[in-house]
Amino acid sequence: MSNTNSSSNRAVVPEAKGALDRFKFEVASELGVPLSDGYNGNLTSKQNGSVGGYMVKKMIEAQERQMSQGQGGMSQM
Repeated sequence: MSNTNSSSNRAVVPEAKGALDRFKFEVASELGVPLSDGYNGNLTSKQNGSVGGYMVKKMIEAQERQMSQGQGGMSQM
């Protein structure tokens, strides 16, 4: 099975990449994960996974807040 996009780690909205990177470092700092700009192969899977998992949790919480305030980004059918 060939895949022309070898990396799935691409922002759907490329303009958001900078904000996502800042968010990633903010979350890593909150969790005490010593994330650096560039190679992070010295970190454990648990450390890296905790950053990604917490990012998702915070994004879901933010979306839920927006939706509860009637500012949801999804249109009603």
